[in-house]
Amino acid sequence: MTAIQTKDITLDIGHFHLKDISCSIPAGKITAIVGPNGSGKSTILKLITQLTKQTSGQVYIHNKQANQYSLKKLSQTISMLPQSKEGLPDLTVKELVAYGRSPYKKLFEHRLTKEDEKIIDWALNLTDTKKYEHRLLHTLSGGERQRARIAMALAQSTDILILDEPTTFLDIAHQLDLMEMLQHINEHYRMTIIMVLHDLQQAAAYSHHLIAVKNGLIQAMGSPAAILNSQFLQDIYDIDAKVQFDGEFPIIIPNTKKLRRNRNGYSHKYE
Repeated sequence: MTAIQTKDITLDIGHFHLKDISCSIPAGKITAIVGPNGSGKSTILKLITQLTKQTSGQVYIHNKQANQYSLKKLSQTISMLPQSKEGLPDLTVKELVAYGRSPYKKLFEHRLTKEDEKIIDWALNLTDTKKYEHRLLHTLSGGERQRARIAMALAQSTDILILDEPTTFLDIAHQLDLMEMLQHINEHYRMTIIMVLHDLQQAAAYSHHLIAVKNGLIQAMGSPAAILNSQFLQDIYDIDAKVQFDGEFPIIIPNTKKLRRNRNGYSHKYE
């Protein structure tokens, strides 16, 4: 079953181009979009959520063209968390999470209903941020703030969650903690989760489906076990490395480059 499908998407913005982006994102699974910097990963998320309009082609959400959704209905279908910004509003955690209920409010309506309160508490508990609900955001650690931001996205009550580089600026412990939380959400609520990730090992370990993008083109798609190998690393990242799997967890091992010293110092030739 497919949650999102793109067909022959092209985008031309100045010197940046996406070409013939066609992919299917499975419903109820975790999909990671990977690839080098500047390859178009975040732009694909913006096209899916209609924050950017494609030059040609179509995006389908639950088999309906994305441009046929009203803004309000689209916000009730997909929640997107952009990359974390340094500036933080002067809000408590609960006040931030309450913004997730905005797609269900009429213009100038601010009062929370009992249903809103119930969903906000669910999002706070699910992300383990209930204990921080009355604290100001700037008093939290980076990992705690990111959990609060994800709680806000969850409070939108959508069945599709999109995250753009959710682990950026977090230390390894908080990165893994966050990935475990997202895996738990996916497993228990069958929520479709789509993420742009830079850590290929994390992407492969926690995702069911990978989409690899390079130079504005989709270069590979499939399960991590099926597509992640030495040739993949060479084609997508231009690196010489081998891949071993420890159960479902991939281990990427770069081939050692031996430098040969000569009279002018170190040369960059292989021995």
